[in-house]
Amino acid sequence: MTLKLGVPSKGRLMEKTFDWFAKRGVTLSRSGSDREYAGAVSGIDNVSLVLLSAGEIPRELAAGRIHLGVTGTDLVQEKLARWEQQVEELWPLGFGQADLILAVPNFWVDVDTLDDLDAASAAFRAAHGYRLRIATKYHRLVRDFLRDAGVADYALVDSQGATEGTVKNETAEAIADITSTGETLRANHLKILDDGLILRSQATLWRSRTAQMEAEDKTTFLHLQDLLSAS
Repeated sequence: MTLKLGVPSKGRLMEKTFDWFAKRGVTLSRSGSDREYAGAVSGIDNVSLVLLSAGEIPRELAAGRIHLGVTGTDLVQEKLARWEQQVEELWPLGFGQADLILAVPNFWVDVDTLDDLDAASAAFRAAHGYRLRIATKYHRLVRDFLRDAGVADYALVDSQGATEGTVKNETAEAIADITSTGETLRANHLKILDDGLILRSQATLWRSRTAQMEAEDKTTFLHLQDLLSAS
């Protein structure tokens, strides 16, 4: 049995993860073409590379099918209920930073806080006969955040892409989405609520709390920790 390390299979997240490990003496490489999901690890023995989508990695960690994995804080906390019981955060990697935020149209001049949104939601339902819609793909995180803030009169609308455009397209009245620069929000005439930061996210190395480790795997894990901590 080898220690299985799950890494995003493509894009800048994969490249930056490879660079982060390489700076610490562990070389990750992809085998064959970009369409192949095989990889290799050098610089340490008894570690195998598993290439997955960033969204799959939380599930594979929770199921114990991989021992370690690199993915965003947002994906772990969204996809795993009681995530602290299933995975352990080892290292924030210092890239892939983005904020999960709640945003409303700029022309809502009287809505700047969650309390304002709560009042606007009640007024919206009274005026239109249905709940104010918030487009997002982060249902768990948004629902928990709004519950803790005391906002109740809303409906979440699933959005898997171009979330910022849902307000313009009149399929939602507000959005909750990841942003790094805010440029797309501004281009779509949206503003972040003053207290609308739901989560700060970045690429992070996680350890599965459920994956089985034999004695050799535990030794490998301690060696890997030493390598990664040395830089």
